[in-house]
Amino acid sequence: MRLGVLDIGSNTVHLLLVDAHAGANPVPFASHKRALSLVKYLDDDGNITDEGQHELIEFILEAWEFAAKHKAKDLLAFCTSAIRESTNGAQVLARVQHETTISLIELTGEEESAMTFFAVRRWHGWGAGTILNLDIGGGSFEISQGSDELPDLAHSVPLGAGRLTREWLEADPPTAKSIKALRKHIKATLKEPVAATKALGVPNVVTGSSKTFRALARITGAAPSSMGPYVRRELHLSDLGLWSQRLSAMSSADRLYLPGVSAARAPQVLAGALVAQSALEMFNVTALQISPWALREGLILRRLDQLIFDGPLDPPAHIAKLKNSDPR
Repeated sequence: MRLGVLDIGSNTVHLLLVDAHAGANPVPFASHKRALSLVKYLDDDGNITDEGQHELIEFILEAWEFAAKHKAKDLLAFCTSAIRESTNGAQVLARVQHETTISLIELTGEEESAMTFFAVRRWHGWGAGTILNLDIGGGSFEISQGSDELPDLAHSVPLGAGRLTREWLEADPPTAKSIKALRKHIKATLKEPVAATKALGVPNVVTGSSKTFRALARITGAAPSSMGPYVRRELHLSDLGLWSQRLSAMSSADRLYLPGVSAARAPQVLAGALVAQSALEMFNVTALQISPWALREGLILRRLDQLIFDGPLDPPAHIAKLKNSDPR
C-alpha cells in the first residue's frame, strides 16, 4: 500500500510517499516539498502571521492533491517546533484543519526525539545494542538513548541550526565574538541533558540523524547520497573540529560550493557544526554513524506496525473526497 507523511518542519514542508506493507522496508515512491521557514513569518509577539499561514495552507493543499493523484491510502501529517513554539500555534492548527480538512499532529520535543530513535533502531537493528542518537533540526536538537525500540531517555533542547543562526550569527560570515558566545551557549544548554544521558551508561553505537548531520558528513568526506543509503557513512570529531573553523571563515555563498550543502542549508550549517562538535566532545565520542532514517521514517514504521493489528486502511476523508471531486 502507499502511505504518505506530511512533515511541517522549521525549514521545509515536505510530503513523502512510500510503498510498503506491515513488516516491510518502506520504499520511497515520490516526494513534494518546498522551502518554507515559518519562523520568518513570526510577528513581535511570536504569532505566525496571516501571510505565513497562507503559505502553509497553500502547500498543504498542494500536498493534499499530490497524495490523491498518486493514490495514497493513508496520510500522516505532523508539525514540530515551528508551530509548537509559536504563540498562536493552536489557532494555526485549527485554521489548517478547517481550510484543508487535514489535522496536523503536534509532536512534543520528546515525542519527536523518541520517534526518531525508533527509526534509527529499526535501521541499525537489535545487534547495535544500546544506541545514543543525536538529531539536529531547524528549531531543536534531540538526544535519545536506549536499548529497546523506544528510548529510555529522550531530550529536546532549543539548539536547532536555524534557530541558532538567526539568534546568534547575524553577520555573514559571523564574527569570532559571536561564534565564541554561541559555543558557550551551546555547552551551557547541553550540560544537563548530557549529564542525564551519560548516567544511563556508555552506548554501544552512537548515531546522527537529520539532514544537518548528513551534510556535515558529506563535507568531511563521506559518500554522496547518489551511492545509496546502505553505504556506511561516519562523522569524525577531528574532521568536524577542522571544518567548524573553516566554515566560520566562509560566507553563506561560499558554503554553497561545498558538497552536500543546499541553498537552504548553507546559512545554518556552521551552527549545526558547532552543536555537533560540542555534543561529541561532551559525550566523549570521537565518531558517529550517519543514520539515513529519522523522524518521518519513524512515524511511517509506527503506522505500518499498527496495520498488523488494525488491518487494511480505508482512504482518509480528505483523500477519498479529492478522488471523487475536483477541489478547484
